[in-house]
Amino acid sequence: MAKTLHPTRPLECWAKAKEIRQDYYRSYAEAHDKGQLRWAGGAWSFDAVPAGLGDDIRMITSEPYGASIAFDREFSNRCLEAVEKAGYARDLCSYMRNYWGSILLDEYAFGGKFPKPDFIWQDHICCSHAKWYQVVTDMEPEIPHFCTDVGSGPYHELDENRLKYVVDQLHDGIEWLEQKTGREYDDERLYEAIHNECRSTSVWAEICNLNKAVPAPLDEKTMYSLYVLGTLEKHSKVVADFYEELRDEVQDRVDNGIAAVGNERCRLISDTQPPWGFLKVFRYLEEFGAISVGSLYTFGLIGIWEVKEDGTWGPRTTPAQQGVSFESRDHALRVLADWNLSKPEWQHFYSPQYKSDMMLRIAREWDLQGVLLHYNRGCEGLSIGIAENRLALQKEGYPVMSFEGNMGDEREFDEARTMARIDAFMETLGLTRDFA
Repeated sequence: MAKTLHPTRPLECWAKAKEIRQDYYRSYAEAHDKGQLRWAGGAWSFDAVPAGLGDDIRMITSEPYGASIAFDREFSNRCLEAVEKAGYARDLCSYMRNYWGSILLDEYAFGGKFPKPDFIWQDHICCSHAKWYQVVTDMEPEIPHFCTDVGSGPYHELDENRLKYVVDQLHDGIEWLEQKTGREYDDERLYEAIHNECRSTSVWAEICNLNKAVPAPLDEKTMYSLYVLGTLEKHSKVVADFYEELRDEVQDRVDNGIAAVGNERCRLISDTQPPWGFLKVFRYLEEFGAISVGSLYTFGLIGIWEVKEDGTWGPRTTPAQQGVSFESRDHALRVLADWNLSKPEWQHFYSPQYKSDMMLRIAREWDLQGVLLHYNRGCEGLSIGIAENRLALQKEGYPVMSFEGNMGDEREFDEARTMARIDAFMETLGLTRDFA
């Protein structure tokens, strides 16, 4: 029997998080029945921009949808096989292949036929983002497609020309949205959506920051079901309001020493997307008294951060907190572009050193004893440079366990081998299962 070191209890807002996610996918599927528009794009797309078309816009983000398919291993395998039969390579992004397979099979992961979007609104930072929806338009002809290139370099090198490059594309995108939908654009809705996006992404960073506490109030497996709301609809008032409710509950857990894992005695982080069909590996860690308190992925996929006066990482100060009111569409788009270009997970597309620096910051500030690195063959974008990250962490004295897998293709994950590697890694950390 595992020893209990800290009091623990379930999250009170857990059911609400589940309800928001279910409503999101149901509303998208039912949009046309209600005369509403729906669009598709990536989790990193500038989703605040289409909000200016009206309150009856429903969206689906591709990566979370691909992850939902991956969690259902039987459906995922059928999707992947359909894509391979159609001639697409197996080494492409596994989220993308799951998504394409859902279209080819004409099956929606949440029941019924796949709901066709009215338009595609995407951005391009990863090597597959624009191509993802180029193939979708080939599979589902006559879907208009707009993609914003955000490859303007790392944030610390941002200047006026680089910012204007992105902002000008967003201006063009709004004109394109008006043309393709026949609707007049409402800047006030855009302003509200941007404020909500800044609020939700800053508050999520605040929640992750609270995990510096010992014991940690949240574990990473739980965080997967919470961060995902921001990847679905980060500009939504519902999501921003929920994150504030969640933050208050997590703060209460910190104040009262409520742990996510009652036997916490070893703090780790993981890296990139997990193998979604095998999340039980995180529960296996708990048998050793080990907890993954997060990752750069869970912290920085949607969380927006800044360096505070004391030199530590913390949630970025929002425009509203600074007393900023948008003076024009251009002003609002400049704030939106700047905000997104500071996203931590965008920085290491330019150099693995940026990722190593951020992981080392997390290792120090979150008081880690080790790191788990997923050599994820399903995502080239977030896995690039991972071997260099491993060396950088080890050079600074942090034990690292690497394991191979695929976030969205369960055929490439060896469960028994991974569990054996965990056993060996825990032994090097001096940990045994079910310690007395």
